[in-house]
Amino acid sequence: MTTIGRMAVLDLRTVWPYRYYCLAVFGLGALVFANKPMWFVPGLVLLFTSQVAPYPFNVSDKAGLETLYAVLPLSRRSVLYGRYAWATACFVATAAVGAVLALLLARIQALPFGGRSLETMLTLSWALFAVNIAIQFPLLVRFGYTRVSVLGTVLPLAVVVGTVYKLHLNLASMQHWLALLWVAGVAAIVASVAVAIAADRRRMRHGRRRPSATT
Repeated sequence: MTTIGRMAVLDLRTVWPYRYYCLAVFGLGALVFANKPMWFVPGLVLLFTSQVAPYPFNVSDKAGLETLYAVLPLSRRSVLYGRYAWATACFVATAAVGAVLALLLARIQALPFGGRSLETMLTLSWALFAVNIAIQFPLLVRFGYTRVSVLGTVLPLAVVVGTVYKLHLNLASMQHWLALLWVAGVAAIVASVAVAIAADRRRMRHGRRRPSATT
């Protein structure tokens, strides 16, 4: 297993004691969107991943895990990449389970759903996830979860929801842009990683200067 994979697994183990909270968030999302099979997957993905994907930052801040990361055979870059790998794994798992539930709900409610519609909803889910994480993670890397916990969640959600509303996105219009949405999502994540790396370097420089200022 690569160092990035090991870091992603470490994030999973870090979040595991809070699994009931994660399940509660998932259950809440499922209840909120249960009557909307067409929007079930993107709604669930946006709600669940915006809360659970950054949770390792929260645990790290509370438990002082930065010290642990410093002594592990992991580079700062691997820790950062691992966080994005963990977030992507959250997306894949949520989208997969959400898609199955959406199909079941559509069948129960006798609504036409599947095929191209499901593909469109999965694509939209990826785009929403990517924009959300692209905004959220650099803020968390630079300032920490404690300082930006509310802003780091509300700001990305506001940007995403506002964009969807302003563009008047609907199923028919999005079907012409599926490939572009996937590419745009990947580009957003790549750009976010670059910004997060720069933010991490700046934070580390700040941390090294702070002790000398008090001596």
